[in-house]
Amino acid sequence: MLDLKFIRDNPQIVKDAVTAKGEKSDIDAILKLDIKRRELIAEKETLEARRNKVSKDISLAKKQGQDTAALVADMRTVGDKIDDLANQLKIIEEGLDNALLTVPNIPHKSVPIAHDESGNVIVRYHGEKKELSFKPRPHWEIGEILGALDLAGGVKLSGSGFYALKGQGARLERALIDFMLDLHTKKQGYTEVMIPYMVGSQAMRGTGQLPKLAEDMYKLSEEDLYLIPTAEVPVTNLHAGDLLAAEDLPIYYCAFSPCFRREAGSYGKEVRGITRVHQFHKVEMVKIVEPESSYDELEKLVGDAEEILRLLGLHYRVNLLCTGDLSFSAAKCYDLEVYVPGMDTWLEVSSCSNFEAFQARRMDLRYRPEKGAKPVYVHTLNGSGLALPRTMIAVLENYQQRDGSVLIPDALRPYFDNKEILEPI
Repeated sequence: MLDLKFIRDNPQIVKDAVTAKGEKSDIDAILKLDIKRRELIAEKETLEARRNKVSKDISLAKKQGQDTAALVADMRTVGDKIDDLANQLKIIEEGLDNALLTVPNIPHKSVPIAHDESGNVIVRYHGEKKELSFKPRPHWEIGEILGALDLAGGVKLSGSGFYALKGQGARLERALIDFMLDLHTKKQGYTEVMIPYMVGSQAMRGTGQLPKLAEDMYKLSEEDLYLIPTAEVPVTNLHAGDLLAAEDLPIYYCAFSPCFRREAGSYGKEVRGITRVHQFHKVEMVKIVEPESSYDELEKLVGDAEEILRLLGLHYRVNLLCTGDLSFSAAKCYDLEVYVPGMDTWLEVSSCSNFEAFQARRMDLRYRPEKGAKPVYVHTLNGSGLALPRTMIAVLENYQQRDGSVLIPDALRPYFDNKEILEPI
């Protein structure tokens, strides 16, 4: 959420951000609500001051034996007016709060301005495409050969957009999860947390999923609970409402969780295999930091995600997202995309974002820079480290052999009892 004072003082900057991100938010209407709110507050406070003064006059007059009936009647009218203004103010403030939830974050000055993903900028590549001496298979064929991927079983259980892993497939995903968590916690300085997989609507609002992405969320019909779309939501909200000390920062968390997404706006896209599904696993990194360091922390966050891909020996690229491809809540974001030869395409495996104070303001997460200083909002960041289905696709397709077997990357072999290859069944 943006600071209302910032919107009031910089309406054109905010309007430009709304346009650049392709969002719909009526900034002029927000400013009108703000004017009306301040008018009501001023009128209410004036009447309250008058009532306080006259109440003292009434008390004094009674002590002097004077008739106070007219003053009392007048104050009764003033009291009714104050109550009416309070009701009006409540309605205006609720409308203003809801309207502010539609305002996206301001893109950082380094973010390219463009209407769609064609305006993204490739920052760097790492590695080379693997040269295979045979026609590479897509992951769904490899998974069948290995007895690792059961697409039909997932559909039978839950419908389109779900899948099951078996045997070597389940072992591979578990190995990737352990490898990522070990790297984050043992080398990169993150604290692992286990969090609930259902959260209330306030947590979803805190990180910006609601109201913007409501149609993509799975909600329990009888309770105010949502299945999490990413561990970012519960992990960041662990500190909602907190007032931290400077020595508490930076905070680095990582968490493994399932993720649940309806993908309501993606009907018909990438339906083959497991590139776009309704339930998947992911390891998430979250940072809570001081504002002055947040963009350095973003670069480090990207580096932490890249290290996973480098250790897995995968060819990848880093994209800086333009305004039209930037999420509602992010001020700046890098996507990490890995090349998969079987599908002959690039797949996003991580998004690393700086939200500045946007999420912190929504969840009232602040810190005190020094003793006695005024509290300020922290900056929050998160990134995938990594999303499991597409990372599995990358391993299967890049390490496949002519006979359908798959070499196990060196970094994962300790999690396979030093086994070197996944054999066809």
